Amino acid sequence: MKLIKESDTLRANELLKKMSPMEKIGQLHQVWGIDLVPGVPKPDDMVRQGLVGSMLYVMDVKRKNELQRMAVEESPSGIPLLFGSDVGHGYRTGFPIQLAMASSFDPELEREATEIIAKEASADGLHWTFYPMVDICRDARWGRIIEGAGEDPCLGSKMAEAQVKGIQGEQIGAENHLLACAKHFAGYGAADGGRDYDPVNISEADLRNVYLPPFKAAVDAGVGTIMSAYMDLNNVPASANKHTLRDILRTEWGFDGFVVSDASAIRNLVTEGYAKDVKDAAKRAFKAGVNMDMSSFSYIQSLGELLAEGAISMEELDDMVRPILEIKSALGLFEHPYIEEGKLEKVAADPAHREAARMAAQRSMVLLRNEGKLLPLSKETKKIAVIGPHADSQDATEGVIGLFNKPGAVTVLEGIRRKLPDADIIYAPGPWVKRNIPNAVSDIMPDFCGNKAKAAQTEAEADEAFRLAVEAASHADVVVAVMGENIDMSGEASCRSDLGLPGRQTELLKAVSALGKKIVLVLLNGHPLSIPWEAENIPAILEAWQPGWEGGNAVADILFGDVNPGGKMPVTVARNAGQYPMYYARNNTHRPENAGDGLFTSRYWDTQSSPLFSFGFGLSYTNFKLSDLALDRAEKKKGEGLRVSVKVKNTGSVAGDEVVQMYLHQRYGSDSRPMRLLKDFRRITLQPGEESTVEFAVTDEMLTYWSSAENAYVLDESDFDLWISNGSGEELHAEFKTV
Repeated sequence: MKLIKESDTLRANELLKKMSPMEKIGQLHQVWGIDLVPGVPKPDDMVRQGLVGSMLYVMDVKRKNELQRMAVEESPSGIPLLFGSDVGHGYRTGFPIQLAMASSFDPELEREATEIIAKEASADGLHWTFYPMVDICRDARWGRIIEGAGEDPCLGSKMAEAQVKGIQGEQIGAENHLLACAKHFAGYGAADGGRDYDPVNISEADLRNVYLPPFKAAVDAGVGTIMSAYMDLNNVPASANKHTLRDILRTEWGFDGFVVSDASAIRNLVTEGYAKDVKDAAKRAFKAGVNMDMSSFSYIQSLGELLAEGAISMEELDDMVRPILEIKSALGLFEHPYIEEGKLEKVAADPAHREAARMAAQRSMVLLRNEGKLLPLSKETKKIAVIGPHADSQDATEGVIGLFNKPGAVTVLEGIRRKLPDADIIYAPGPWVKRNIPNAVSDIMPDFCGNKAKAAQTEAEADEAFRLAVEAASHADVVVAVMGENIDMSGEASCRSDLGLPGRQTELLKAVSALGKKIVLVLLNGHPLSIPWEAENIPAILEAWQPGWEGGNAVADILFGDVNPGGKMPVTVARNAGQYPMYYARNNTHRPENAGDGLFTSRYWDTQSSPLFSFGFGLSYTNFKLSDLALDRAEKKKGEGLRVSVKVKNTGSVAGDEVVQMYLHQRYGSDSRPMRLLKDFRRITLQPGEESTVEFAVTDEMLTYWSSAENAYVLDESDFDLWISNGSGEELHAEFKTV
């Protein structure tokens, strides 16, 4: 998709003719707008000299306008600034975390949510968000799994497309929208051991078949910018990787926006042992195709000297600056550089925003267990104990949203009280959960991380809190345990080696379970949690993730049956962290576990090989039946589509949503292929007794993959398995071949 109009290119070229070399370099320079990093100079003088192209985290509209006036009226060429920020899953109104939104299997819902987020952020004078994060992750220990769509490239691609269109609108510069940035290019989610920033070693086939498709979807949707990643990719840092940044992104895909580094990534090329010094780092990143240096001062310090030495040319410099100027023009910044003060509060006051956040939370939650049909709970329940450290936590409910968000989440406790105002609701949080390593960012920006300082809980205080929670449960008809992770236990630099419930939460559940009480476990978390004891012993489990501002109301809507849960897991959940990386789309092995010989097979000897919860799994308060799977032909020729249809019927007594999933498997070919791959899905709503026909199309694109053997994309002649699944036990199978 072409991003730039001819008029934008003409303006950029005219500007380039009159700009000094240092002004050009200045457009490649992004600086902090907040005092986040000690020792970083104030930007005002640099802005006046035309030595800043973009600014991060300018917190106040008045300050944005002040800086913009300096750039437009006082700098030599009068080029406006581009204000950027991480916005994530909310600006003022908090929506569910991105992993939760993927659980909805509803790209249109994601598009609508990101439209609201962009509307609020643009009303506050932002032009650019470093979002969406489209990294595929197959190791749930990685903290940043919270920010993406999970493990599957099909789901990830559809969500990426929706996010770009929601953020940017139909074109760059659309009213009430932002410039989007797909990150982190590329392979960041495959870090060794699930440790943030660690090296990535994957094959070209895995890179192209698994990790690049969501980026390609974002580019095809018209994303204006790409952010390069921190880590080494096959021994070449992602922020200096010519293969990905030039060969694939520019040459193969035709991307005509610009690339920004992640924060300090260029300077860190020295730390990674790739560049000799900062000057060498600047040269390598520049040559690889990184247009803008985020906050490391490497370009502004080094490119002038490199230009004077002839190590880079003026033509190369112009080529790097041009897309930045083109996008500033496309955004309308030259015509409208300033922002109306007070606009955000008017926009964010729209009650439709909170209504949308509530619906998003409802559709994102996944019912993992419901033994004996404990859920939905009766609204006639007289006495409910609400326990757990996150039951009344705004932080754990809304998750890390951004610098500009004000706390506004309805907690689960509050949601239940609103739902049943006349019930006897007993609240006892139990022992606190503490992160066992320091969080430097939370010390600098406590409002950003939600890690408000409070006195440490003593062991005696924790024991007493434990006792009170058990006592509260003992007097209740039903216990709702709200547990999971603190806000700073997932996200960047928040990787975990143990994905069980932290602290004494499982201990508390065991104590309450021993009372013989009906227990509902509500999970508020960023990582998918490995909870084998809970999955076997707690009758009802609702995966609510970090559901945003309306999370507590949405949880109550589901617990008491006003909403029927319909979300599905976007990741494979392991029984324990030692099983990771774990994902459904695996190639078969020499000796699969079901080969019949229990010894020489692919498995662990000390645990089951199967996951705790499968990708695509999710329960409902009703039942669905799949039938009449039909293909319009048994053979598919290249260039022709193959139509697939299946009937879906709600056989239960309440309305509900089902996610109909189509998987394919190629039996043989140029390479071994995964045992199954999601290729399409539909989320549908059916009334009791209602039946609907769902149709899919199998295309050449679905069957084409990068072959390690051929070192090229191939579409083999082969036999294929096709499954239609609902992820919860219902599944139909058919076969076809390509000729």
